[in-house]
Amino acid sequence: MKKKKKQQKNYLDLIPERAPELTWSKGEDGIVTLEVENTGIFNRIAQKLFKRPKYTKVHMEKYGSFLWPLIDGNRTVMELADLQKAEFGDEVEPLYPRVVKYMQIMESYNFISFKNRDIK
Repeated sequence: MKKKKKQQKNYLDLIPERAPELTWSKGEDGIVTLEVENTGIFNRIAQKLFKRPKYTKVHMEKYGSFLWPLIDGNRTVMELADLQKAEFGDEVEPLYPRVVKYMQIMESYNFISFKNRDIK
């Protein structure tokens, strides 16, 4: 008897949306800075004892700074990649693997989630 292969979703078809609790700003140089609140008991202890900041600032590079404001919960990863290609040209090659990896990293830090991850 053959095992059924679980059909995996193509990352390029997923629709990313930013985490609502994140605040961010775009500097004059065009670089996006995310402010991530350090929550939890261990972070509170570190804040009190070791003078750790309540917020951590994450500075993106130019490609991430271009994509971040475009993540609106309506565009797919492929559409975002195509917009990046139109902006930067061959500079961003290999385009799709690079953008997919960026999205995977952003998801691993809970900066984004995908609206249609469970939809078949």
